[in-house]
Amino acid sequence: MNYSKAQLLETANKASKNTLMETLEIEMIDYGEDFLVAKMPVTPRVHQPDGVLHGGATAALAESVGSFASHIFLDADKLMIRGLEITANHLKSVSSGFIYAKATFIHKGRTTQLLDIRVTDEQDNLISVCKLSTISLPKKK
Repeated sequence: MNYSKAQLLETANKASKNTLMETLEIEMIDYGEDFLVAKMPVTPRVHQPDGVLHGGATAALAESVGSFASHIFLDADKLMIRGLEITANHLKSVSSGFIYAKATFIHKGRTTQLLDIRVTDEQDNLISVCKLSTISLPKKK
């Protein structure tokens, strides 16, 4: 993609309108040569009944940033990207503030990709470690 950093982030965030990402208030906030970062507020909307962040919301954040990373760093004009599998190991609970997910590639193949996604809180404490595998398939004409 031939976008400036600001244009790419704006385009990614506009693509989230009327989706789960908008519902969870997930926002793409930074990217570099080999990473993408998103943030999500931790409010009662994403809590489990005992008042801490729900692991499913964390997994949704991780899959969102990982899938967007595949779109950004692969030829999304020609390829359709889909998630194949996600794993999440939750290490620390959080009840408020923001969490940040940074996706980096472990493997960037032509057909399958594997991403490492580290989820941290505002103090850079590790909240969850996630792995996402994606597949890239040719778009139908």
